[in-house]
Amino acid sequence: MPTAQDPRDDAASVAPGDIAVGVVIGRASEYFDFFTYGIASVLVFPAVFFPFVDKLHGTLYAFALLALAFVVRPIGTLVGMKIQDHFGRSTKLTVALFLLGTSTVGMALLPGYASAGVLAVVLLTLARIGQGLATGGSWDGLPSLLALNAPEKRRGWYAMLGQLGAPLGFFVACGIFAYLWGNLSSEDFLTWGWRYPFFAAFAINVVALFARLRLVVTHEYEKQMDEHELDPCNVGELFSQQGSNVFIGAFAALASYALFHLVTVFPLSWINLYSQQEIGQFLSVELFGAVLGAVAMLVSGLVADKIGRRRTLGTVAVLIGVFSIVAPWLLGSGGDAGENAYILIGFVLLGLSYGQSAGSVTSNFLPHFRYTGAALTADLAWLIGAAFAPLVALGLSAKFGLVAVSLYLLSGVVCTLLALRVNKAMMSAVRD
Repeated sequence: MPTAQDPRDDAASVAPGDIAVGVVIGRASEYFDFFTYGIASVLVFPAVFFPFVDKLHGTLYAFALLALAFVVRPIGTLVGMKIQDHFGRSTKLTVALFLLGTSTVGMALLPGYASAGVLAVVLLTLARIGQGLATGGSWDGLPSLLALNAPEKRRGWYAMLGQLGAPLGFFVACGIFAYLWGNLSSEDFLTWGWRYPFFAAFAINVVALFARLRLVVTHEYEKQMDEHELDPCNVGELFSQQGSNVFIGAFAALASYALFHLVTVFPLSWINLYSQQEIGQFLSVELFGAVLGAVAMLVSGLVADKIGRRRTLGTVAVLIGVFSIVAPWLLGSGGDAGENAYILIGFVLLGLSYGQSAGSVTSNFLPHFRYTGAALTADLAWLIGAAFAPLVALGLSAKFGLVAVSLYLLSGVVCTLLALRVNKAMMSAVRD
């Protein structure tokens, strides 16, 4: 006899693999935009926008603007939620990615300080703010939906898939800069060559937009989002009832986020300022590091499914603590071998930790708080852990030595271990 069709059957047609593809493409485009700025803040901006100070302070100024995008990111998240409430998720995503693409490509069209003076710095600042607002506004709920749809014993693996956009975005951005750096004269690179990665960002964002919209606008996707209550909630109500989960979630991933810029952007600045290693060669090492990081992410998915995501985060946090002790010796060794080892080991640890850092405790949120709670948790983690890492690490290391890198990483490790401990105690209390 025919049986009544379960209304969830339609929703089931959106497979976790399809969601994962949307997450990877979307995140890769965002990371490409941000890493393009991060690399340019070392190789380009001190000479083009801050020539009125020495190279060190020009880099620090560029790093201050790098942090600015993470400061305004939560504002972009909240504004995006309002747009979604009034006009729908697809409209919000289109506006956010259009702003992200135009802000990034706008940087390629900016005049330098030599021709526009302070106005050039102001315009760069506005473009960077646009990047931050757009990244916050581009939250689509796909990572949360992926976590909820992943098979019970494969959640670590599917959580990792959403993070693969980071090494992919870095690899493409670093590869383009490495090619330009190696094939152009210094004058051509600083005059026009550096602008090409920013132009490429717009094309990448268009592809990412259509890839995500293709999934977001489907009836099946909307049905699943509704079933899981993945819609914006009242922020005041969220913080009054489950605000602690936002902070615990942010601090639980802090070791990973602290390491993020300290193996990608910061070491490039240190090599550029204080090492004899050729920049093109070091960019090649970072490219290989990104590949190792991606492989390590795959491993993290397998490990997390064996021992649990939170235990994986805690274990790798301890390893990051050990790495932080030897990091000053490696990066400050003065030789290529030590500097390269810092990058390669750092990327492996980053892959293992960052692969499981997204939403590691967002299951604590009640269903109707999860969409907004996950977005603000990520925003806070980026702000506290990664936003000021290159600025603080370079500024303090230039004055006091690379021990500052150790202290920064160790602080992140301590915060991660404490947050995981507090979360475990809270979960035990709930079960009791």
